[in-house]
Amino acid sequence: MSANPLQAYIRPITIGNLTLSNNMILAPLAGVTDLAFRILCKEQGAGLVVSEMISAKGVHYGGNGSIELARTDLREAPLCVQIFGSEPDLLAEAAKRFQDEGAPMIDINMGCPMRKITGNGEGSALLQQPKLIEKIVRTVKSNVDIPVTVKMRKGFVSGTETAVECALAAEAGGADWVTVHGRFRDEYYTGVSDLNCIRRVKEALRIPVIGNGDIVDTKTALRMFQETDCDGIMIGRGALGNPWIFRELSGFANAPTLAEKKAMILRHLDLVMTFKGETLGVPEMRKHVAWYLKGLRGAAKVRDAVCRSGKQQEIISILEEYFKEIEVSQ
Repeated sequence: MSANPLQAYIRPITIGNLTLSNNMILAPLAGVTDLAFRILCKEQGAGLVVSEMISAKGVHYGGNGSIELARTDLREAPLCVQIFGSEPDLLAEAAKRFQDEGAPMIDINMGCPMRKITGNGEGSALLQQPKLIEKIVRTVKSNVDIPVTVKMRKGFVSGTETAVECALAAEAGGADWVTVHGRFRDEYYTGVSDLNCIRRVKEALRIPVIGNGDIVDTKTALRMFQETDCDGIMIGRGALGNPWIFRELSGFANAPTLAEKKAMILRHLDLVMTFKGETLGVPEMRKHVAWYLKGLRGAAKVRDAVCRSGKQQEIISILEEYFKEIEVSQ
């Protein structure tokens, strides 16, 4: 195997009292980065995994669904719990709650672009209020003894970049690192992540900066490190159907074989059934199966069959037959 060009960049990173095995982080993705998927990515080499974003208001008002999102397992340790909101006291309360339950790290979402979040002044809407950002981070930090980080975007409205100003506000409030996704809120996930924006934030801050956006392979990861001088990388959509991306970036293995794909899907299915049960787990797995099979011959037919299935054993049978056929034909 040829030398890994990322070898000079993938390294352990320390944040507060935590030393992570490496600086590759699984991004928080609503409806995706649940316990099952986080375990798989951790096993494949992610240095840190982050929960789906959890409403501070939901925690305050006792929403069981909010608490369940932070359910963890030793196999994924350490888990960073991401919270969102706009009220400093409620965010601090949620952070303290999760710290008391064993979370070793808290991330505050200031980048979600979805209207149902920004419409309440939360997520990336906070990028319009740097003073509030500083207050939120300071309030949360004063209520916990664990690292507190912030994930943000380039800005809220295209053409009005506020990343540096907001990142400096987070640093002033005591943030331990800042993750920057190089897109404006209204770009959602279109276009290209602006690496120059991430570099500007890195040059302005004293704390570590994590680069996020469009990392899907060794080439794009290397570009992120080289063009931004970031301290670590956060991978979101690049991990969909591809938890192997972390081992690939580490240089430990090449792309997965068909046998590995089949084994991973079945293991993912088993974990989801274990944690969520069949009623909730089968619908949850449909999108994951589609991601795993993307680009493979005959995948559309299998995806449609899985979408019509309501039972774990039916999905297993569909996948067994599909991989048997595709392996024979090669």
